[in-house]
Amino acid sequence: MKQYAAKDIRNVLIAGHSGAGKTSLAEAMLFAAGASDRLGKTADGNTVCDFDPEEIKRKTSVSTAVAPLEWKGNKINVIDAPGLFDFVGGVNEGVRACECVIITVSARSDIPVGAEKANAAALKAGKARMFFVNQLDADTANFFKTFEKLKDTFGSCVCPIVVPCIENDAVKCYVNLFENKAYEYVNGKLTECAIPELKHLDEFRAAINEAVAETSEELMEKFFNDEPFTTDELKSGISQGVKDGTLALLYCGAATEAQGADLLLNAITRFVPSPAEAAGETSEEGTEVKCDENDPVAAVIFKTVADPFVGKMSYFKVISGKLSSDTPVVNMRTDTQEKIGKIITVRGKKQEDAPYIGAGDIGAVTKLANAATGDTFCSPSRKVTLAGVSFPEACLSMPILPVKKGEEEKIAQGLLKLSEEDPSIKYGTNTETKQMVLSGQGDQHIDVIVSKLKSKFGVDVILETPRVAYRETIRKKADVQGRHKKQSGGHGQFGDVWIRFEPCESDGLEFAEEVVGGSVPKNFFPAVEKGLQDCMKHGVLAGYPVVGVRAVLHDGSYHPVDSSEMAFKTAASLAFKAGIPQAAPTLLEPIGTLKAYIPNDNMGDVMGEVSVRRGRVLGMNPAQDGMQELMAEVPMAEMGDFATFMRQCAQGRGSFTFEFTRYEDCPSNVAQKVIEDAKAREGEE
Repeated sequence: MKQYAAKDIRNVLIAGHSGAGKTSLAEAMLFAAGASDRLGKTADGNTVCDFDPEEIKRKTSVSTAVAPLEWKGNKINVIDAPGLFDFVGGVNEGVRACECVIITVSARSDIPVGAEKANAAALKAGKARMFFVNQLDADTANFFKTFEKLKDTFGSCVCPIVVPCIENDAVKCYVNLFENKAYEYVNGKLTECAIPELKHLDEFRAAINEAVAETSEELMEKFFNDEPFTTDELKSGISQGVKDGTLALLYCGAATEAQGADLLLNAITRFVPSPAEAAGETSEEGTEVKCDENDPVAAVIFKTVADPFVGKMSYFKVISGKLSSDTPVVNMRTDTQEKIGKIITVRGKKQEDAPYIGAGDIGAVTKLANAATGDTFCSPSRKVTLAGVSFPEACLSMPILPVKKGEEEKIAQGLLKLSEEDPSIKYGTNTETKQMVLSGQGDQHIDVIVSKLKSKFGVDVILETPRVAYRETIRKKADVQGRHKKQSGGHGQFGDVWIRFEPCESDGLEFAEEVVGGSVPKNFFPAVEKGLQDCMKHGVLAGYPVVGVRAVLHDGSYHPVDSSEMAFKTAASLAFKAGIPQAAPTLLEPIGTLKAYIPNDNMGDVMGEVSVRRGRVLGMNPAQDGMQELMAEVPMAEMGDFATFMRQCAQGRGSFTFEFTRYEDCPSNVAQKVIEDAKAREGEE
């Protein structure tokens, strides 16, 4: 593919809800432009953008793909994002690299949450927006209903440009209201035809005028005065409205039949701002970075692919300058110079060598060992740090265990590579429960990670039930003797202590001594404390660490020959094992603070769920974007699948944070089950 100037490049992200036909639309665009020689289908596993084995198996996108095409003297970098909420990180990657988000919705359904989220992401990032109503060939398709719902959801900014003319429930032709032309597909070819005389076209034209009026005060005044807009006013209003985000053009078609893709490509080249036209970027240092290939180079890595066979590949967007294999660049995160290897352009899984990637364009480079998603590469002569890629915090954690013993290191290495691809993956070993814990965005995310560990890194794993870090403490006083005496020829072992155990406010053991008359020599005090500290690691109820215990050594006895530090350490442990059961031991469970952000309509359901999970609601507050914030305290043991509940309850609109707050007494029925489980686990081990 030839090199293009920034003014002739368009970077577009196709986003929206799962099942709306995003990948099919990308496939239709590539086919229409001649970038692929056949129209692949997601169901057949032969599309350009869904080439990963996981995507072929699941028949849905799980990662972002890039596929450039050429259209009427322009280069269009099509970025296909996943629609499943568990892979929202891919949407964020695409938003960082594009100038326009094409929000795909199905003509068969209401406006789903995925479309709302894609729209919100575009607005937040200041990107242009377009809507594409897809699947008009479906039996249940209803374009007019979908259009009304789009306006209800997103307002008058929705500007219909291409609309279908439907007769006998079938699309007869497509009318471009801006050009005032109609088109039909004859043997798959777009052919101009006569515009049908249909009343609803006037309604759509009125919607265009209403949307364009929002782009300036002058046009709004003309609109209210019922003055018609000139062609130039419509053109400038639409162009400006798309660029500044006040207007979202609406197109339509049937991607699986390759209908509407060419009309959409025309719109992209005509209305979507090029990188040169889009607003420049300001670095963290306050430097303005313009999209000019003659300026010093600055590029951002927006996606990483880590493959055990192919190696590491970093996708980047050049913001300014040119990036080639001989360009000296500094990685601003590591403050070290990077050696750029082979520069390539990527279309799905196909790669093509490139001499360089210029300002505004997208490419990839292989084998950058120290690079990570979000890194800025820049010229040593102008050091700038540009905005990276934001990834959501993990909200579902599951312990992970190898099927074959001894493969823990293989799991860790595989997860390290996968987390380079997807920074929303977190993993680590819980030192208390001894479980390796994998954290992600949801059950589908976790399932894909497990599958990739097997297919890419050859390690089979199973998911365990998360263990909760309980604690044990006491509620009463107990005064007991610990006596250790052993004689086996020669020197024996003798240690004798009296220890008073009592509750206190501490995170562990509070040791004190009240020994009088030298009944226990001072040099054995540290050994007594050490013996108690060792016992505090494993409580008498379920083997959990003990907290909130004050132990006072107040009496005992010793033998001038047989007493030793080890003997007194053993005596202390015997006192612990005898005294703690007499001091009303109890189990403590960790309590966390939940902050859930949900639509007002779902507040009752979430409050009810919190109560079912033994939680206490602390209060409610208004939050951003019309959401409500619910604050509650909930036992951590009850939060394992809360992410799944939130996803189902609010259809993906909700989010939450959950942080440990303190320990509280565990209810007797819960404590009994925890104790039984601990004993059963001890028996198995």
